[in-house]
Amino acid sequence: MKRSRRPAVEKPPPCRGKRRYRTQGDALDAAMIVGVERQRRAYHCPWCGLWHLTTVREE
Repeated sequence: MKRSRRPAVEKPPPCRGKRRYRTQGDALDAAMIVGVERQRRAYHCPWCGLWHLTTVREE
């Protein structure tokens, strides 16, 4: 007897709760407006194709 496979369950993207920006400039402008541009950098998300901000850790 052949077993039927369960359909693959798609996981939500890891960026689902993050703010999204159309361009790197938009993301950096948003950081500058709230005064945290020195502690943030923008990165291009491979999941949604948009830009997010991340905290820069000082070492």
